[in-house]
Amino acid sequence: MTEPLRELRVSNDAMNDPLELRGRLADEGYLFIKQLQPPDQMLALRREMLTVMQKGGWLIAGTDPVDGIANIAAQCTEGDVAYTDVYHEVYKIEAFHRSAHWPEVTDMIAKIVGRPIMPHPQKIARLWFPKYTEHTTPIHQDFVHFQGNFETLTCWSPLGDCPIELGGLAVLPGSHKVKRVLDHHFSLGAGSLFVDVPEQAKLNAALAVDWHTTNYEVGDSLIFPALTIHKALPNLTEDKLRVSLDNRYQAIGDPIADHMLLPHLISTHPMTWDEVYRDWQSDDLKYYWRQHANPVVPKDTSYADKGFAEAVELARQGDPRAYLAMQRAVKRDPNSPAGRLAQQVLEERLGAPDSEQRNVV
Repeated sequence: MTEPLRELRVSNDAMNDPLELRGRLADEGYLFIKQLQPPDQMLALRREMLTVMQKGGWLIAGTDPVDGIANIAAQCTEGDVAYTDVYHEVYKIEAFHRSAHWPEVTDMIAKIVGRPIMPHPQKIARLWFPKYTEHTTPIHQDFVHFQGNFETLTCWSPLGDCPIELGGLAVLPGSHKVKRVLDHHFSLGAGSLFVDVPEQAKLNAALAVDWHTTNYEVGDSLIFPALTIHKALPNLTEDKLRVSLDNRYQAIGDPIADHMLLPHLISTHPMTWDEVYRDWQSDDLKYYWRQHANPVVPKDTSYADKGFAEAVELARQGDPRAYLAMQRAVKRDPNSPAGRLAQQVLEERLGAPDSEQRNVV
């Protein structure tokens, strides 16, 4: 049974009161601010990004890119090589990276943190097809993915209006109070890891299954720390691509994980910062983070390793979602240890080389 969805608390009344903002974040684990970012700039960026996606075949040819009318035949998601081929073209857009540095956002984050802050170099866009609900971003805590420190903040914002049926973000208020990284397990969807909330609620008396979300409008922003449990809602529209920004911010001087200093999704398809910067018109944001003395810590791969190990066992038991994870591992890098193991599992279960198999979900 699907849990009821409640409305996010709006914090525009506290925008000029740092102590109140910090108090609400400490209590509820999120801040929702309507129209924090300039809608006209967001819509201009939306058009630029969706134009690139249309050239990549993700939108119906001849339609206005800003409408985001998806080509269902091109469905793909994070983890697919086809996804990264188009995503990295979007990733090269200078305005996309610059949006994380808009003063409306950075001033608010600095006000909340109370110290000088820095946007993470690894900017992230979330681009989700309709009629692909099994790949919806699962319930998780962000720390398993970007790491560094628990105080790092995520700012999620839709590039365009995002009603509930288009699949915005939902959060569990107060869930950050568990004060630790919870057990994550294999899943489809961005990040490939999920938290079993009902099971965790049995172990954590303070954890309530009480999802909050809203019908987002362009310019709205949801800000939360690394331990807040959240998820995407499924894109239930007939033909609309959901596009959002998903950026991270931290206090200067706090630890940052080494992989957050690199472009996004380079494990699927290599790309350097020089390639990202190639056609930029300005130099001020190139390698900007190097001026700050942030301790760099190595990425902890144990979360992803555990998820992949679970996927291997599930594939051996016949789970079709895990088959797809194995196929993706082979396509990403067939000669890597994960790719070789995935190929072995596929051949054990299906008795044919991966090139002869079909996606099974």
